[in-house]
Amino acid sequence: MGVVDDEAIALVPADDSDLTARVRAAVQHLSPALTDTRLTVGVSGAAPVEGLRGAVEEARFARRLAEGRPGQGAVVGHEELATHVLLLASVPDDVRHVFKVRLLDPLRSYDQVHKADLVRTLEAFLQCSGSWTKCSELLHVHVNTLRYRIQRIQDLTGRDLSRLEDRVDFFLALRLG
Repeated sequence: MGVVDDEAIALVPADDSDLTARVRAAVQHLSPALTDTRLTVGVSGAAPVEGLRGAVEEARFARRLAEGRPGQGAVVGHEELATHVLLLASVPDDVRHVFKVRLLDPLRSYDQVHKADLVRTLEAFLQCSGSWTKCSELLHVHVNTLRYRIQRIQDLTGRDLSRLEDRVDFFLALRLG
């Protein structure tokens, strides 16, 4: 084990396939003892000797991602770096905030004033991959009510939920909280 930039670097055998799970369990076990300290850990994938520099960078990035997680101890493994979470974590906080506000605040404001359920409707619609029938069943509303709500979402945001790009933007904004 070595220390680089106040970060501990540990080299383990490449055949340790459940390393992230074991590290997560160890950190969870340590968490009650971490009263004034926060422990964040990043775990890279296995790498050959010539790929160690990349593995260290991967682990560093995973650790930075773990910093955004709640709790006294957080672990992020390399398997989590191949998702939208990685992209969102690499975007500066102020840019993420503006993105979320621009897309979701019109819906939240409308919901608050009109006691509507547009944000929840949007979440359900995306969860159902845009299926009108499945979404209306999930929300326990008539499909025409759902169509009205989706149209209201589109009117308020200027986005078109039949377009993949706009669905992705909403999905990411909702993931940002």
